[in-house]
Amino acid sequence: MNFPRTTVAGVSLPRLLIGSNWIFGWSHTSHAADVYIKEQHSKPESTLAVINAFLSYGIDAMMAPFASHPDAEKRIKEIQDKTGKKLILIDTPILNMDDNEAARKEAKAVIKNSAQIGSKFCLIHHASCEQLINKNKQTMDRLSDYTDMIREAGLIPGLSAHMPEVIQYADKNNYDVETYIQLFNCMGFLMQVEIESVIRIVHEAKKPVMTIKPMAAGRTTPYVGLTFNWNVLRPQDMITVGCINEHEVHEDVEISFAALEKRLPNLEGRSSPAKNSIIK
Repeated sequence: MNFPRTTVAGVSLPRLLIGSNWIFGWSHTSHAADVYIKEQHSKPESTLAVINAFLSYGIDAMMAPFASHPDAEKRIKEIQDKTGKKLILIDTPILNMDDNEAARKEAKAVIKNSAQIGSKFCLIHHASCEQLINKNKQTMDRLSDYTDMIREAGLIPGLSAHMPEVIQYADKNNYDVETYIQLFNCMGFLMQVEIESVIRIVHEAKKPVMTIKPMAAGRTTPYVGLTFNWNVLRPQDMITVGCINEHEVHEDVEISFAALEKRLPNLEGRSSPAKNSIIK
């Protein structure tokens, strides 16, 4: 079964996107968890198993700060060579946003690298684009410097947001962006305002929104996190999920299908030393 798709700037994307935190080692939990992830994915076979599981459902788009990660290009090439399939890369590069020519030259080089490794989308990382926010004027000053660089490199521009104002100000000022990344989960994890305000901003966004951290980096279960997000997002919006192994992929996809189809997911019960009629 192929996962439902949406369209962003004329590009067909699966509504479930492949995340990278549980491949590159960004657990948002602890150093020990980061080390565990990196050890788990120290060999390409582990990463390949995760990607192949996603591809079996037609989920062929992956999000990561590819251009800013020294190992990303090698991993992408290995994956695409071994699967024989080209991934749609959603890059979230970290750029030097200082207001001088040297910094702009550095940013342009990172964006050029994003194009060279095969990215389709270039969504400026939240740590970078949020430096341009002017809350008093409700603007993102100098943003066009970077969206112009992205267009010149042949990429589709967008913005990553931890601050929900990013979406509001970009829409208000008609900045040249085609999509947004926005933190959104039922725990309010890392979100700067309450869930009710963020979902309103998502629903009012002029462009499709790619939500991230639906399970609050492991602070809620996949069933709760994914079911909540699918039931409140718009049909054009997406969810990004990170999985450490192929088993998590199959569970997350089944939970997602079930949420979209308004049914219970067909899952194996969790392990317990004393299972009974309640724990199944």
